Amino acid sequence: MCLLLETIKIEAGIPRNLFFHNLRLNNSRKELFGCRDFIKLENIIKIPPALGTGLYKYRLIYSDTVKKTEFLPYRKRKIKCLKIVVCDSIEYNYKYENRECLNELLELKQNCDDILLVKNKKITDTSFSNVVFYDGKKWITPSTPLLKGTKREKLLSDGKIVQDEIKISDLKYFPKAALINSMLDLTDNIIKIENNALTF
Repeated sequence: MCLLLETIKIEAGIPRNLFFHNLRLNNSRKELFGCRDFIKLENIIKIPPALGTGLYKYRLIYSDTVKKTEFLPYRKRKIKCLKIVVCDSIEYNYKYENRECLNELLELKQNCDDILLVKNKKITDTSFSNVVFYDGKKWITPSTPLLKGTKREKLLSDGKIVQDEIKISDLKYFPKAALINSMLDLTDNIIKIENNALTF
């Protein structure tokens, strides 16, 4: 049985964005395992008093039921350069614990910090995040992500970003990009595309 993963931001003792984590976790359980019950993460996450300050990552591994949970300290890493990698066969519709397919592609990053994946000529994600591009007026995320991240869904719901099809040829219209995931907000990791931050 395959295992899936939810990574939840714990900030100052508070779990963030549980609404969208609950949705993804339970939709995945229903679609992959036929589960009909609804797990509420707020009933599972018990934050130790020692974690009342600081930033932590809560990892929950599950299939039809919760298998393991753990709290880990979180340290942001700065991504400044992305290697564009084409792979038309990759599939990562669910947040699997096994990331072998992504890790193999990550080995192609050369001197860059991470990769920007292209599938069927369309921009998708990096190896660990969704990506959003700024056109000078608004933030646009690709409508063809490998995985619909919880932060991506929240930002779309809040109207802070929009989605559209983005091809490699469109990248020249964007002066900067941002990486987003459950631990990264829209302004946490900005990449200046105009500084040759995307390479082939």
